[in-house]
Amino acid sequence: MLSLRDITISIADEMPLISGLSVDIEPGSLRLIQGASGSGKSTLLSVICGTADRNVHATGDVLLNGRVVSGLDAEDRRIGLMFQDPLLFPHMSIGDNLAIALAAHHRHDRKARVSDALELAGLAGFEGRDPATLSGGQAARAALMRTLLAEPEALLMDEAFSALDPELRHAFGGFVRTQIAERRIPALLVSHDAADAMFADDGIIRI
Repeated sequence: MLSLRDITISIADEMPLISGLSVDIEPGSLRLIQGASGSGKSTLLSVICGTADRNVHATGDVLLNGRVVSGLDAEDRRIGLMFQDPLLFPHMSIGDNLAIALAAHHRHDRKARVSDALELAGLAGFEGRDPATLSGGQAARAALMRTLLAEPEALLMDEAFSALDPELRHAFGGFVRTQIAERRIPALLVSHDAADAMFADDGIIRI
């Protein structure tokens, strides 16, 4: 479970962007946070995963599976993060893009794990492909599998569906739901688009 306890966020000495936010996200479920541009959605995700800028002041606790992770470095939190842009490295093949997410102890089965991930994403045989040759939906699925290969205990998504047209958005949203349910990890999506409510559990959290 991913839990936020009384999270308050401000930038420098300005008035708080977010005040007293508390929410529990169950394993295998996806919650949606919506708010206007500038309301602090992306900043909230950076606070949760530990990548917030130094001028961001946050109080409250982030708990993951019962442990407080708020004071940990980003790499120690085991929280995956996806953006609107898939951010696939253009100088690497699709297979190499996915392989960089694997921990060192997977060096002996790296090829098999990448192959299995691509097959799950409907991209079997794409190991040697150039990222520039992928469609928007294919790139989004490849980026998701790269994130999941790092074996996160929670998944954050920052406008991850926004670049896709309605048909691709629906397909990708369903794929995300399947993957988090099978892995039993909590997921949090921030979005400005009301259409993304179709993917969420337990209503929309508005900030």
